[in-house]
Amino acid sequence: MTTTPTLTAAAPAPPVASPDGSPARRLTGAEICLESLIREGVDTIFGYPGGANLWLYRRLPEYPQLHHILVRHEQAAAHAADGYARSRRGAVGVCFATSGPGALNLVTGLGTAYADSVPVVAITGQVAVAAIGTDSFQESDVIGSTMSVVKHSYLVTRVEDIAPTIKEAFHVARSGRPGPVVIDFPKDLQAAVTEFNYPEEPVRLRSFPAPPAPDPAKLARIAELIKQAKRPVMLIGRGVLISGAEEEVLELAHRAHIPVGWTLLGTGAFPLQDPMALQMVGFMGAGYTNKAVCEADVLMMVGMRCDDRVTTRLDSFAPRVEHLIHIDIDPAEIGKSVVPHVSVVADAKTAIGQLLPLVGPKREHEWLTQIDQWREEHPVHYVKRPGFLQPQEVLEEMYTRCHDEAIVIADVGNNQIWSALWFNYAKPGRFLNSGGMGTMGYAFPASMGVRLSNPDRTVFCVTGDGGFLMNMQEMATMVENQIDVKVIILNNNSLGMVRQFQDDFYDGVQSAVQLSCTPDYVKLGEAFGMKALRTNRAEDVGPMLDQALAHRGPVLLAFDIDPRANVYPIVPLGKGMLDFVEAS
Repeated sequence: MTTTPTLTAAAPAPPVASPDGSPARRLTGAEICLESLIREGVDTIFGYPGGANLWLYRRLPEYPQLHHILVRHEQAAAHAADGYARSRRGAVGVCFATSGPGALNLVTGLGTAYADSVPVVAITGQVAVAAIGTDSFQESDVIGSTMSVVKHSYLVTRVEDIAPTIKEAFHVARSGRPGPVVIDFPKDLQAAVTEFNYPEEPVRLRSFPAPPAPDPAKLARIAELIKQAKRPVMLIGRGVLISGAEEEVLELAHRAHIPVGWTLLGTGAFPLQDPMALQMVGFMGAGYTNKAVCEADVLMMVGMRCDDRVTTRLDSFAPRVEHLIHIDIDPAEIGKSVVPHVSVVADAKTAIGQLLPLVGPKREHEWLTQIDQWREEHPVHYVKRPGFLQPQEVLEEMYTRCHDEAIVIADVGNNQIWSALWFNYAKPGRFLNSGGMGTMGYAFPASMGVRLSNPDRTVFCVTGDGGFLMNMQEMATMVENQIDVKVIILNNNSLGMVRQFQDDFYDGVQSAVQLSCTPDYVKLGEAFGMKALRTNRAEDVGPMLDQALAHRGPVLLAFDIDPRANVYPIVPLGKGMLDFVEAS
């Protein structure tokens, strides 16, 4: 039952006895919220104040443990919180926004986190409880507007519910398949006063149970199928990274000599230099990976959704497979696109870890020789055009300086696929991007969260001119907070992937894709107080990167690349996995 809150500011009140006999403090709802965030291990918040969350901001200076980053747009707050969580296992990103347009500006960022299973808690201001549903000034139905892009959502209607709601929200965000959660927080409850006792008991929710233990009988069956396989292939996705199963996957691949490919979101979960490594699979995957999948007799998919960017035309996906295995923590993903013969609903690290003792050493020499032949016949490569800087030339120089440790976060478009295909860490590394939603403008604000979450790592943000221009206002945030990110703009003065699609699949009619009025990036960066460099020559790339890495603070690096540079290989729209077109 909803009760009317006490509308009073945070005047100190005498302590009262808590259930265990110790003194309990009386705090405002805003203070309870901030105290609760600290109890959940939060140290950084990305946000933007407004009329409906000003009590939160009134109390925020009293909590120096909470580092607040004032973004310049609420969408950037959600992306930065995503980057913060996505780049550090176990972390939850937090963002604040006010009601109405502020809350609605979070939707794109929440959708991005939801599609890629990133734990984020968004706390949105809301009009007073009594005004909800009256079309009050800056009122919006935050719960309804975000329902399809969050894992769960809460509308707080009692000040006593604030602490339990926050504890539950963090549990939901972290548990099982992670995801974003919204807490809609009316402004009168932020000022209301009640006793504060943070719940200590574990959260138990029937709707969000702990992941089930792997079925031993199914694991035994998988081990037997691996033993019998003549042409095994493993495909891995972001679930391997979320669960920390990289070492288990590597050990399984080596023990049974199973070639391993990956989805776009799985890039970085398996070392490219490993002899069992394939490459990215599917629509823009390597030709030899697609061939291996299409010829496999046992295909094992781990921590991946198996969406259309993986399968291309569904009837072309793994046509010769005799036994399809799918391991995923989310039962909703099992059989959604491709129906497996054997499925295991479990955390990837747990499942592979328990599978390993059941798998004996084996090696199918003929199969591995065939894959080596395909790798030679269909290498991932690019073609140089005299007088033009190729994007791969930039990325090769960048990755040389990553030393297998730097975090690379890519935007969306051709720059994203180039970055993924040339990711060349010799050990499982860090590569982040918006894969499920494909959100242009994601990488630049997300890179701020990545750096703040990983202050000891070099962070590269790779973006196209189209994506960068969508959120370039965050240069002010980056400079103001001296967030040390090296931003690489692959500038082709167009929406490159859209232009390539129009050229190849839409009769060559280029419509609304040219960005002819792009800024002078050096002047733009300098206007915000950011060090900025620009070139269109390959010989300048290395020295520019060295100069950027030597500089303490954010740097904007604009590389004017070949305007006709395309992504290859690519499967034409409507075609199957083996219809890939390669660079020529």
